[in-house]
Amino acid sequence: MTTPQDFLGEFFLCLAESGLFSYYRVKSEHMKKRHIITIAGGLGSGKSTTAKLVATELKYPHHSGGDFMRAMAAERGVSLEELGVLAKNDSAIDQEIDQKQKEFMDTHDNFVIDSRLGWFLAPESFKVFLLLDPDVAATRVLKDFEDNAAKRKGEATETPKTVDEVKANQEKRVASERERYKKYYGIEDHYALENFDLVIDTGVHSKKEAAAMVVAGFNTWLAE
Repeated sequence: MTTPQDFLGEFFLCLAESGLFSYYRVKSEHMKKRHIITIAGGLGSGKSTTAKLVATELKYPHHSGGDFMRAMAAERGVSLEELGVLAKNDSAIDQEIDQKQKEFMDTHDNFVIDSRLGWFLAPESFKVFLLLDPDVAATRVLKDFEDNAAKRKGEATETPKTVDEVKANQEKRVASERERYKKYYGIEDHYALENFDLVIDTGVHSKKEAAAMVVAGFNTWLAE
């Protein structure tokens, strides 16, 4: 039986997907709640910056899913680029990185993490997704590559030159992730909005506004 909450959740979801509504929140089912905020979203959506702002406001440490990959690369004495190449031919690498992240999340509280699979690895966390138009996201990513070319050396096998190239790379990346996550964990779509407690369009809201929404949503979620 569909409840009024279910109906409203689906209604707001449709508005968010259509671009008519920039922010929505669906009340979570009753469950144990941990003081963890997981933030996911596509490239260029502002995950890392928003997560850091939220962590600062709450006086929580900030972590990133990329931290675990960088740690493994350091352990193996290879670059991130080299580890990425190895992972394409050895599925155990991805799974080991995910396992290390899960072990961390299972044994720590009071932190914010930007991570594609954080919502899945810590289901009792407050789960946030940052939504952004693909064209806007690609433009942001390309500018970031151009502004930080030296700093990002070794983090990607190819450096994009155009917005269309960024979009094509992102589409391939998401498709690859979707295939892997379905194979490993049975996840049909790791970007499905129903996986999250809060969805914010960062094309409409600034990073500071998004961070304020996350903090407000988190406090309300904890109190429910």
